[in-house]
Amino acid sequence: MSAGLPGTATARVAAAYARIAQVDRPEVWITLRPQHELDSEAAELDRRVADGEDLPLAGLLLAVKDNVDVAGLPTTAACPEFAYPATETAAAVERLVAAGALVLGKTNLDQFATGLVGTRSPYGAVRNALHPELISGGSSSGSAAAVALGIADLAIGTDTAGSGRVPAALHGIVGIKASLGVIPAHGVVPACADYDAVTVFAADLDLAVTAARIMAGPDARDPRSRAWPADVRLAASATPKVAIPRPEDLAPLSAPYRAAFTETVAALRDQGIAVHEIDISPLLDAARLLYDGAIVAERYAAVGEFVDKAEAGLDPTVAGIISAAKNLDAHAFVADLDTLAKTRVTTLQAGYDGLLLPTTTEHPSIAEVAADPLTINRRLGTYTNFCNLLDLAAVAVPGVPTADGLPFGVMVVVPAFADQLAVDLAARLTGTRSPLLVETGVPLAVFGAHLRGQPLHWQLGQLGARFAGEITTSDAYRLTALDTTPPKPGLVRHGDGLGAPIRGELFLVSPGGLGRFLAELPPPMALTSIELSDGRSVVGFACSYDAAVAATDITGYGGWTAYLRDR
Repeated sequence: MSAGLPGTATARVAAAYARIAQVDRPEVWITLRPQHELDSEAAELDRRVADGEDLPLAGLLLAVKDNVDVAGLPTTAACPEFAYPATETAAAVERLVAAGALVLGKTNLDQFATGLVGTRSPYGAVRNALHPELISGGSSSGSAAAVALGIADLAIGTDTAGSGRVPAALHGIVGIKASLGVIPAHGVVPACADYDAVTVFAADLDLAVTAARIMAGPDARDPRSRAWPADVRLAASATPKVAIPRPEDLAPLSAPYRAAFTETVAALRDQGIAVHEIDISPLLDAARLLYDGAIVAERYAAVGEFVDKAEAGLDPTVAGIISAAKNLDAHAFVADLDTLAKTRVTTLQAGYDGLLLPTTTEHPSIAEVAADPLTINRRLGTYTNFCNLLDLAAVAVPGVPTADGLPFGVMVVVPAFADQLAVDLAARLTGTRSPLLVETGVPLAVFGAHLRGQPLHWQLGQLGARFAGEITTSDAYRLTALDTTPPKPGLVRHGDGLGAPIRGELFLVSPGGLGRFLAELPPPMALTSIELSDGRSVVGFACSYDAAVAATDITGYGGWTAYLRDR
């Protein structure tokens, strides 16, 4: 069973359906699969696990937003007249199922994924899981509620304007919006095809990251999908620096949210993390382009022809937003793209590991949204709307709750493909270990000046290398003290039993970073295969044989730091 969650798949299915009956929230679901189907699938999963099959998500219950296809189930996008029977499962869902997840059903949403409130659906407004008089947040309203109610372990959302983050904030759960295209959008009813992202909700960071890692990777069926780049950073700085907005940029926050954000920032500072205010007004200006600019034409391109038919099941607010985009000028669209390109260049100032923002501005009631659906919805996207427009990634986690005990959410925002840095900082915020999202790292063994605390360790930090633990070589190696500046040891293989175990450290480095490292390596140093005491072979530091022969043998110290301490 994955992620430390107890019980067989069969038991977890029974518990999920018991919980569904207990909470009595029919508005969460558009299509709920009958229990007998999942019982059969769970029994098969339990057999496979018993046979030793590695299924990292075995028996975990998955809710899927109903603008994402699951073969055999209808896809409605919260519009009954739009519904079609899905014949193929979306790539992201397909990967989770292959890892052992069980699909419970399809969840309610703001129609055509247009909204951040969770009330724009003919299937009913989704009530907040914790406070039913308040909104769940949208558009991934049902998915977030299913996790927060303790029904689903994981839920799929989508996020164009903040729909994978705002509902997370309003429920006190985790929402991950990876860099655009890292999780393929194959099988998703588009909202704005160039800016849509498949997201995941979970109660904790570890499980959310596990699911995102499984879903990540290009898919030929999605022309916008992307792989992690060769030089992807694999860790935040050892002493991270975090940017936060200036006080004037926080003006849209409600008073309780402003206080909660201040306390969340203070908790970061208490951990010794450097926090600096920056001007985020260009980001806030860019955010307005998603609905108030010509970019909204992408929503018309996605479903405008259907909306023009004025079917009975259309939500009037959603239909009005989409229909209004029909006659926008092409030159206005191009002008907005140019504005985004210029803003993207100066999005996040260099030297920061991430930007910490409040996820949303307030937590309105369902009645308040009904009275003013457009203004409130626009405010809720203040800090989320710009992320996809500017090709940013974000991890949303709970912050310090408000004074009256309501959940308050924050998000770590980073440039494209810096997702692992956002995860690392989110882990600091939540006080948990940081799970690995990006799996492309190459193990690199270091034994001297690149060890933590040594004078050249900064070079690994510059490459975004990730510490992976302490190591020891086999007994085939000898260590010498080279005459270099700064001082370095030289590791040379002599043969089994002809040396001693030498202590070092292991780091994960991106393939591109490793290539850059090798290209800049000065003589007599070299990278070669190093045998570890546990039987693994990894790339690691060694030196030329002639340099080692001319140097002082320090093998007896068992490692460079011991030699430096005792010499």
